[in-house]
Amino acid sequence: MNLQPSNNVLLKQFHEIVYLIKSAQSNAIVSINVEMINLYWNVDQYISLQLSRTAWGNKTIDELAAFIQQEYPEIKGFNRRGLYRMKQFFETYSSEKFVTSAMTQMQISDSQESGIVSSAMTQFKTNDIRKTILAKVSWTHHLTIISRTKTDEEREFYLNLCIKEKYTVRELDRQIDSSIFERAMIGNVAIPATLKKAYPDVVNILKDKYIVEFTGLADIHNENELQKNLIGKMKQFILELGKDFLFYDEEYRIQVGNSDFYIDLLFFHRGLQCLVAFELKAERFKPEHLGQLNFYLEALDRDVKKVNENPSIGILLCKDKDDEVVEYAMSRFVSPTMVAEYQTQLPNKKLLQQKLRELYNN
Repeated sequence: MNLQPSNNVLLKQFHEIVYLIKSAQSNAIVSINVEMINLYWNVDQYISLQLSRTAWGNKTIDELAAFIQQEYPEIKGFNRRGLYRMKQFFETYSSEKFVTSAMTQMQISDSQESGIVSSAMTQFKTNDIRKTILAKVSWTHHLTIISRTKTDEEREFYLNLCIKEKYTVRELDRQIDSSIFERAMIGNVAIPATLKKAYPDVVNILKDKYIVEFTGLADIHNENELQKNLIGKMKQFILELGKDFLFYDEEYRIQVGNSDFYIDLLFFHRGLQCLVAFELKAERFKPEHLGQLNFYLEALDRDVKKVNENPSIGILLCKDKDDEVVEYAMSRFVSPTMVAEYQTQLPNKKLLQQKLRELYNN
C-alpha cells in the first residue's frame, strides 16, 4: 500500500504539519521542565521553612516520603532520595544571586481548611523562579552541577554555558572533566591585548589551552596524525572549541602568486562573524611559526573574506609553549592571533584549581 502523498505540494504541506507537531512537543517538554524545577524549589522551600522553625525534625522528611508513597503512590519522584535532592537544590541556590532570596519572601499565615490542608497547618507564599536561569536547564543538569562544582561562580559559569551551548548531560560531564571553568578563568589572562581590542567578546570564546583527549593520540605524534584525528573526531573537537564554530575545511588551499599554500583547519565563528584559521604544530612553540600564520591571515582577508565579515583570526595550536617566549614573540605582533597549546590527556583539576586560587590571591 502506497502511503506517500500524490504530489510535491501535498508532501510539503504534510511536512509542515509534522513540524507543527514536533514544535509543540518540544515546547511541551520545555514547559514541563520549567514547572518541575519551580515545583521542586517550592516544595523544599516549604520543608526548609518547617525545619528552620523546629516544627520538623530531620526524620520528618523520611516520614513525608513514606506518607506520599503510601497515600499517593501515583505521585512519582518524591521518595526520600528525591526530597533530599530537592533540599540540596534549594540550599545550593537560595542564598545566591540567581534568584531573589526565597527565605525573605516567605509569608506564613493561618488558613481555613481547604482540600487536604487542615486549619492546623500553615501556608506560605510560593516563589516563582520560572523566569530565572535555574529553570532553563533540566533537573538532571542541575544534579550534575550541584554534585560536581564547589563555588557559586563555578555553578553560575556552567549554568550559563549549558544554556548557551545547549549541552546534553554527557557533554556537560565531559566539560567538567576537562576543567573548562578553571581553564577559561586562567586562559582569559593569556589572550593577547591586540586580539581583545579587535574582538572584546573573544575572552569568552577562545582558550589558552585545548584538551583533545578524545583523539587517543600517543604522547609522541606528528602533525598529520593530529590533524587526521581531529578531523575524525570533529564533533568532539567542536564541543571543546564551542558550538558557534562551524567547520569550513581541512588543508584549505590559498593561492598567492604562482604558489599554493594550505591552512591546516579552517572554521567560521558565527558569533564573531569571521574566519578562524588553525595552524597545528606537534612541537614546542617557535616564534617563526607566527610568520606563517600571519601570511595565511593576510591571504584570507584579501582573497577569501566576504565584505560583511570581520578580519580573520589565527590560532597557533602547539603541543607546548613557553609563556615568556610567546609574550616576547607577540609583543609587536598586530594581527588578531593567539598561541594556544593542546593536551591529549584530561588535565589535573586540583593543579588548575590551585593555579586559579593563586591568580585570585595576587
